[in-house]
Amino acid sequence: MGDLFSNLNHGFSIALTFQNLGLAFLGCLVGTLVGVLPGVGPIATIAMLLPITFGLEPVGALIMLAGIYYGAQYGGSTTAILVNIPGEATSVVTTLDGHQMARQGRAGVALGIAAIGSFFAGTVATVVIAALGAPLTRLALIFGPAEYFSLMVMGLVFAVVLARGSILKAIAMIVLGVLLSTVGTDLETGQERLTFGLPFLSDGIDFAVLAMGIFGVAEILRNLDHTETRNVVQQAIGRLLPNREDFRQSWRPVLRGTTIGAILGILPGNGAVLGPFASYTMEKKLAKDPSRFGRGAIEGVAGPEAANNAGAQTSFIPLLTLGIPPNAVMALMVGAMTIHGIVPGPQVMTRNPDLFWGMIASMWIGNLMLLIINLPLVGVWVRLLKVPYHLMFPAILMFCCIGIYSINSLPTDVMFIGLFGIVGYILIKFGFEPAPLLLGFVLGKLLEENLRRALILSRGSLDTFIERPISAALLAVAAVLLVLALLPSIRKGRDEVFVE
Repeated sequence: MGDLFSNLNHGFSIALTFQNLGLAFLGCLVGTLVGVLPGVGPIATIAMLLPITFGLEPVGALIMLAGIYYGAQYGGSTTAILVNIPGEATSVVTTLDGHQMARQGRAGVALGIAAIGSFFAGTVATVVIAALGAPLTRLALIFGPAEYFSLMVMGLVFAVVLARGSILKAIAMIVLGVLLSTVGTDLETGQERLTFGLPFLSDGIDFAVLAMGIFGVAEILRNLDHTETRNVVQQAIGRLLPNREDFRQSWRPVLRGTTIGAILGILPGNGAVLGPFASYTMEKKLAKDPSRFGRGAIEGVAGPEAANNAGAQTSFIPLLTLGIPPNAVMALMVGAMTIHGIVPGPQVMTRNPDLFWGMIASMWIGNLMLLIINLPLVGVWVRLLKVPYHLMFPAILMFCCIGIYSINSLPTDVMFIGLFGIVGYILIKFGFEPAPLLLGFVLGKLLEENLRRALILSRGSLDTFIERPISAALLAVAAVLLVLALLPSIRKGRDEVFVE
């Protein structure tokens, strides 16, 4: 316990420097803005801002990117409540009761309880990360190449099971991502793979190029496809602070939502997205009068909002301790760490304690900042919601092109984000989710590296993956999950959950 407090004390000394405080504030502000403006999203924004992080210190860069991620969770709820459009995937559930509360003239209370619930959940999740960080890191140091390979296979299977839509489509996206990660020169043999004789592919596909194309440009194309409809609530926002009765109805859902979100956020394969859905379902089941839900029940805002913020923050646990990104945003974080020469994994805590504990401390500071940014500035966010898309998108596209060109000064990179943007748009149109592709791309390199190492150590014997107990257990979990997901009855239930 003493170690935990001394480590957190060290983290706060890093996070409270003037530069890091400024970057945390910038990240939270941009994140809120991104959450408020529907159709941009944290994945596209972080992909666009990766080039900017080149000039920053690694700690400051990751503090800013983390701020964008959990800031977007806050901002997404503002749009969900005021406009009935989820600014972020995890805010879908908030639209159900949040917008109804706004139409009843209780928008301020809905925004207030969302911010307070999110702050509480974020604070608890930060303590969970700090408490689990050291034990999980010690566990990860026992892992050899075989265990790491099996852990990544399990992570990819989780991504398949938790992806929306068809399981076969999710598997296809992961395989495509792994395949794209093999493009370039093989470090072992020096042979070029899948380059088609094109010299600019000999170094492989740049992570920022793929991420910006598949998420940034494709998202713009997808939004241009939809006609613009915004029903900004005309009623007065009203008081922001919930009264005693509101708190009485909300405190239990906030506690339950925090617990559910924190547990699901740790799961590989985007468990954080399921947190708000699971919380809403639980609150509806526990309610004395379930018919209130969908008509402005405050519990339907408090629980899911706490769950989405807790999940967003605990999803950093697998990234910081094991080096495994559980979702697309964390995959971008791996990209940012790699850009700065940091190898994600258990060594981060021992080799880069400033980064590990500085980031954890900055999350608590960031949550406090978000409480201050969100509640007093609601009026500003409402005005921003009236900015038409056709003015925003050319500016976003221009920043994408400038940012990607500034990395390597290659015109081919700019052409590639256009190509990947079109590919991403086509995939979305045909019901393929692009997030597993990015996860496959990031884990593909690590997967291949650990497979080779394990086979070299075992002199080419595949038995090594079954003979080692931890590796065998992880592969068994992956196999059971995949079999269960493919069973017709479970698949039907899973599809119904996603439709709901």
